[in-house]
Parts: sequence; C-alpha cells; structure tokens
Amino acid sequence: MIVFDLRCGGGHVFETWFASSAAFEDQRDRGLIACPMCGDGDVAKAVMAPRVTAKGNATSASARLKAVLAEIAAAQGKALTGSRWVGRRFAEEARAMHDGAAEPVTIHGQATREEARALLEDGVPVAPLLLPVTPPKALN
Repeated sequence: MIVFDLRCGGGHVFETWFASSAAFEDQRDRGLIACPMCGDGDVAKAVMAPRVTAKGNATSASARLKAVLAEIAAAQGKALTGSRWVGRRFAEEARAMHDGAAEPVTIHGQATREEARALLEDGVPVAPLLLPVTPPKALN
C-alpha cells in the first residue's frame, strides 16, 4: 500500500491509500475518487512531505491505521451485503423508489455531488460510503 496526499479542485487536501501509483491513476481516470469534504472529482496528487518516523512507533502507527481501515471496510462491506450495484443510475433509482415508482430495495452506486445534494433536499435518504467501492465490472 502507498499513501498519497490528494488535492481537489476546491483546494482541499486529503490522504488516501492505494495499492500502487497505477491503481491511483486508474481509479482517478474512471472517476472513482472524490474529495471527502466537498465531493469534487477533479483530484490530483498534492505535493507531499517525506514521511520520517521514529523507529519505535513507525510499525505501530502503520498497523493501527491498517486496522482502522480494515474495520471501516468490514463494516461497510457488511452494510452492503444484499445491496444491488446500480452504478451511475444511483440518483435515478433512489428517486424512483422514494417516489413509489420502483420497489424499495437497498442499492449502492455513484452520484455526483449535485445529484446527492438534490436527493437530500428532496428528502431521499442517502449516505456516502467512507471507502471507495470497486464496481462489480472492475472486479472481473
């Protein structure tokens, strides 16, 4: 795993882990990365300071971070069990269920910041995922 500082078009800087530099570029090119503060998908690597840690706490800090990320991933995976991937049709599908035009089921997918904001303003219950979810097509 490798950590990158990323900067969105709005100037927010945030830290994210990737399997490799190529994995970051692939996810960015497919629009799977967004700023956790504002949802902006215009994300690039930010200038990073070198990480120099004391010998005694380098392993424990890294282990703690990995453990926390693993817990978040496990909880999110449990929450998505039985959920249907709808991809970029998320806003449309969520609104149809809210309006009674479709059978209510648990779904997950992708929405722009504007789509998510409009859903919330209209009372459609939605929540962001904390860690990126790999679309089913990308797993094959």
